[in-house]
Amino acid sequence: MEVEFPNGETDTLRLLGVDTPETTLSRTNPSDFEGIPDSTAGRDHLYEWGERASQFAADELDGKTVRIETDPEADRRGSFGRLLVYIYVDGENFNRQLLTDGYARLYDSSFSKRSDFETAEANAQQKEVGLWDFDESTSTPEPTPTATEMTEAPSDGVDIPPLPSDGDYDCSHFETHEQAQAVLEQDPSDPHRLDADDDGVACESL
Repeated sequence: MEVEFPNGETDTLRLLGVDTPETTLSRTNPSDFEGIPDSTAGRDHLYEWGERASQFAADELDGKTVRIETDPEADRRGSFGRLLVYIYVDGENFNRQLLTDGYARLYDSSFSKRSDFETAEANAQQKEVGLWDFDESTSTPEPTPTATEMTEAPSDGVDIPPLPSDGDYDCSHFETHEQAQAVLEQDPSDPHRLDADDDGVACESL
């Protein structure tokens, strides 16, 4: 997720304390979400809610003026160099809203609002809100998306995973170096910071 400050500078953000389901079906991990089984129905369910979370974030944040806040009890930047923040929209904490509305789970890390976020997640789970509303015995998930539906338009024949719900790729979102390189070549300014050493090669660990 990229933000532009009033002075024209830009930075890449990651939301503190929350984690939405993956929007690449092969990377969906039900074990991260308590009560969601590691089954076809469970993975399809999380994939669907990952897509919903992405759309919700786009609807709420794209083009909006927001307030961001770092946390003195958390790291300032994540492992991929992204600024770790809370986002406030009209005075409301958007990170917490993702938990309250069942779009995300609590991300296991240290931050000052953790207790409040734990309560928000627990309430959503108890009330079976959003992604927590799952019953495999009665679930009739939509058919598993085809490869075309699961990816963005190919770049030079490479299937690129959809943009995550937080609006920012990191190297863990790609299964191959070719996918990461295709994203970098689409925008050589590298807003996702895939080319850490600026040598023109993305995600060299892949």
